[in-house]
Amino acid sequence: MRPAGMSIAIRALRFTFRISLLDRMSIVTKTGDAGTTGLMYNRRVSKSHPRVEAYGSVDELNTALGLARATAEHEFIRDNLQGIQRDLVTLMGELATGVEDLPRYVKDGYSLVSAELTHRLEKLVREIESPNIAGTGWATPGATMNSAALDAARSTCRRAERRVCALQEAHQLQNAEIIVYLNRLSDLLWLFARWVETKQSTGG
Repeated sequence: MRPAGMSIAIRALRFTFRISLLDRMSIVTKTGDAGTTGLMYNRRVSKSHPRVEAYGSVDELNTALGLARATAEHEFIRDNLQGIQRDLVTLMGELATGVEDLPRYVKDGYSLVSAELTHRLEKLVREIESPNIAGTGWATPGATMNSAALDAARSTCRRAERRVCALQEAHQLQNAEIIVYLNRLSDLLWLFARWVETKQSTGG
């Protein structure tokens, strides 16, 4: 069910859909008709607010990863993308919380983006690079359906990173690890795409 004013990121953290014949709520709440949306703890801001731009871009990234996962032929890609999508729910929840509400957010049991999440990405980078799949050079997207989806996700990740950097420049980002995580993720997605292309060319 969608409580009034809750954004996509917040609903992903706090609610599951439970639909019954006796208790239904429409997805149409009309609370955003005036151009505002709700952050965590019922703070309302403009839909063009840098915080909304930031977590909205991460939501787009999560969607792009979903497409990449759905088109993946290799379990290695599918499983790792699913784990990253779970990380992005944590990341979106933190971005959807104002800095003044972060102590309450943590007290309520929600997780923040940590260096541990970034280290997991770095471990995957090392794993892929070890068979001599280089992380440099230029690649033209489109060699395979899945590598193209991964490249689309990578470019979306870069945009999300820029939006989070804008949030930091507006002094509205407390946790700089979010930028590090997104930066590392874009590198990993580039490598994923090249890994898929290599498997295709070698029949792996």
